[in-house]
Amino acid sequence: MSESQVSVPLPVRLRFGHAAVQHLARQIGVDILHIKGAAVDPSLRPGNYAGSDVDVLVRPEHVPALDRAMRQHGWRLYSTFEYGSPFGHAQTYIHDAWGFIDLHRYFPGIRLEPERAFDVFWSDRQEIEIAAVGCLVPGLAAQAVLLLLNAARAPHQPRPDVSAAWRKASDEQRREIERLVGRLHAEVAFAAATGTLERHRDARDYRLWKVASEGGSRTEEWWARITAAPGVWAGLRVAARAPLVNVDHLAHRLGRIPRRRDIVLEFIRRPLRAVLEAARAIARKAVRR
Repeated sequence: MSESQVSVPLPVRLRFGHAAVQHLARQIGVDILHIKGAAVDPSLRPGNYAGSDVDVLVRPEHVPALDRAMRQHGWRLYSTFEYGSPFGHAQTYIHDAWGFIDLHRYFPGIRLEPERAFDVFWSDRQEIEIAAVGCLVPGLAAQAVLLLLNAARAPHQPRPDVSAAWRKASDEQRREIERLVGRLHAEVAFAAATGTLERHRDARDYRLWKVASEGGSRTEEWWARITAAPGVWAGLRVAARAPLVNVDHLAHRLGRIPRRRDIVLEFIRRPLRAVLEAARAIARKAVRR
């Protein structure tokens, strides 16, 4: 008798992924909040979109414990905090059954200390059922804020989240969202999402959110990251990383673990690409004039 295989629809698999990580977190006493996708209230989820992966926000001090437990239960590291994004906020894992999960230690755009920001979300948490498992999620206003901050990092893409979470919100809902944005010190990223970023030209992270929300070259992104760093030493540490090869991305591009030769070649190519990007940017500005 031959074995049969059944393809599980992605939305179903994602729901089981939420349930699996919640079950694991509860077993080991780790605080997590499910964000985005299937965890979002239907009123804020245009077209009932469930996303393409599972996202959880973890109490920062609990991140090491959840990381260890996930690796012991079949999740493999896909990209690290260091190389996953310009913000260093999330680590991505993949599981043969549940697919991808992003483990967030903080959320980009929130300048309040990560532990205090998590407490803000945790204090207004709610429980919803996903795949018959009780999963904890932020309150409705917090969900809207997170969707808006996430939309600010999606240049040149449709922003249905902004429409559902902000443009269609009532005056009272907007006031609640703005109060929470203020508590989280997330005004600049929020402005990038809602089209008012130019009001914050003097902010330290203005350039970073300009690139994040509107796009830009890798050189512009790195310069923005340096200027957004909190202090001279932090900026120098970011600058020191700029020429280094993103080994995670290189591995995904090659489809295998990079060899030393691959890393050396990529190290040589990076400044060449930076020069070409800079030349194209100058050319585009000259054309606009």
